[in-house]
Amino acid sequence: MTAPGSTLTRGPSRAGRTPGSTVARGPSRAGRTLHAGPLAYGILVVAVLFSAFPFYWTIVAASRSNADLAKVPPTLLPGPNLIRNFEAVLEEADIGKALLNSLIVSGSITLGTVLCCTLAGFAFAKLRFRGRGALLAITIGTMMIPPQLGVIPLFMLIAELGWVNQLQAVILPGLVSAFGVFFMRQYLVQTLPDELIEAARVDGASTARIFWSIVVPIARPGMAVLGLLTFMAAWNDFFWP
Repeated sequence: MTAPGSTLTRGPSRAGRTPGSTVARGPSRAGRTLHAGPLAYGILVVAVLFSAFPFYWTIVAASRSNADLAKVPPTLLPGPNLIRNFEAVLEEADIGKALLNSLIVSGSITLGTVLCCTLAGFAFAKLRFRGRGALLAITIGTMMIPPQLGVIPLFMLIAELGWVNQLQAVILPGLVSAFGVFFMRQYLVQTLPDELIEAARVDGASTARIFWSIVVPIARPGMAVLGLLTFMAAWNDFFWP
């Protein structure tokens, strides 16, 4: 036995240690800091260069003429025409209106998809109704149909409604996605306990109140991921527009 505050250098038995004593040991593997070697840093530098080259090439292409870009090998240094080319783009095309339209379309599709897919995902995950499995299978099965097959009938429907060359013709067909429904359903199955829903029903909450007060706060991380993916897909979409 040793007095409190003493230091044990070696001790075969843990029973003889007193509170406040410490044991001098060798370096612990848990606190060891790993340092990358030159090879790892070289790989990271190459990866950064490959990732940054497309952005650099965008600046080069924007500052050169078409003749310079067509040379073999191409010119890799920025040219003197960057400001002039930007001015030409602003004069020949209404970039401001195009960006505004893209923002309206992408934002509307994102909000609609997140809301509708969260509602549908909650229904498929936690509500019990007849035909739930069949409807979910049909919803997932629509992901196997190429979107090109529905372009002609969808355009005919838009033409009948008189929405050709209008923003709602681009927004409404993308308000719900089968991927979003499946994604939110899987997320809520894993993160939303049934006990919370049962407790809310015991307290007299309706399904709408359960959705807004319980489901939405829990589903916010999944909704954020789905919103980010949807916004990027809608912003980069050129096929249907």
